[in-house]
Amino acid sequence: MITKEFAEAFTAEWINAWNAHDIDRVLLKYRDDFWIETPRALEVVPTSGGKVFGKEAIRDYWRTSMKRRPDLHFKLLDLLVGIDSLSIYYLNTATNKRAVEMLCFDSNQKVTKVIVNYTL
Repeated sequence: MITKEFAEAFTAEWINAWNAHDIDRVLLKYRDDFWIETPRALEVVPTSGGKVFGKEAIRDYWRTSMKRRPDLHFKLLDLLVGIDSLSIYYLNTATNKRAVEMLCFDSNQKVTKVIVNYTL
């Protein structure tokens, strides 16, 4: 079960790590075999079908993506909590687009999968 305290601490660190452009710091809370589904992957890795699997492949995807958007900065708008998941609703101030990232966790509070939705 995701507690309010865990969700708030995780999200604060997640936002801070992204805003510092520190991908390795972001990945500390993720399992080696996690996967992500995001429309952005289609732009960066067109053959991905929108899904990238494994920490190393995702690290490469995020690095490439960040090079394309060096002004990336997230502003937290809201945080939603589930049983073993949380959803981070944020504004990317570089693109002025809103997104929701749903992160699912294992029993060790490591991220197992991420699903991202963006405003049109």
